[in-house]
Parts: sequence; C-alpha cells; structure tokens
Amino acid sequence: MIKIVDAEFEPYREVQAHQDAQSALRGKYGATNVFVGTMRDFNEGDQVKGMTLEHYPGMTEKQLAEVVAEAEQQWPLLNSLVIHRVGAVYPDDVIVLVAVWSVHRGEAFDACRFIMEALKSRVPFWKKEILAGDASRWVAKNTDGYLG
Repeated sequence: MIKIVDAEFEPYREVQAHQDAQSALRGKYGATNVFVGTMRDFNEGDQVKGMTLEHYPGMTEKQLAEVVAEAEQQWPLLNSLVIHRVGAVYPDDVIVLVAVWSVHRGEAFDACRFIMEALKSRVPFWKKEILAGDASRWVAKNTDGYLG
C-alpha cells in the first residue's frame, strides 16, 4: 500500500493497523522491517525551522509503485507499506514510513533499504526549506544517508 498524506501521521500506529488489516499475513511472516524518516532542524550547515514538501500527484504514486514492484521482484516480500508526507513539515515531524514484511529478516532489511534509497533518488518530491531568519531555499539534492 502506498499513501501520500498532507497531515501528520503516527508511523507505528500505521504499521500496526496495516498489519492487523492483513489477516492473510498471520503466521506467515517472521520479519517486519520499519524505516521512519523524520525532519531534522539542520541541513547543509544551516538551521532549518520548516520545510514544504511538494510532489507530482499521480506521477509520484506511480514511481513509488514501480519501486515497490522492483523490491517485490528482488525479494520475496509478503507485504509492504509506504507513507510519505507532503505539505508543511517541521522538525521532529515524520516525513516517511517504509515497512516491509517477509519470512526472514535478510529480505526485510534489504528490501526496506532498497525502497527507501530508491524513493530518495528516483521518486519526484521537492523540498523547500525555511531557514532561521526566514530565508528559503530549494534542496538541490538529497544526502547519501550517511553523516560523513
């Protein structure tokens, strides 16, 4: 399931609700891997007090579906859930949730990472940060996911 939402969401409640609604999963999965991405209050050496996330309706969902389908081809996933926030976002707000269910942990870890990295590099989302002092800027590229 893929959802684009414009309001805050509680990721662990979403995971539990999705899992509870999938009665066919009961007794079949041995691993659930969950990634939750949260907005930081800094980027590229500057304080960030907010951000607007924009997407290309229809295209974004299509690209996300293709990413999930690629993951399902590479790993034997039982189910997945991707939720991405758009609109005004503030530090500590949850931006993205990726959850996958599989028989074993290896597939769950690998597929969850694959989906998240592909989402960051291929799916059309645009970020406009509001810096301390109210200046703003478009984020030109995502980080590689590591501190250094």
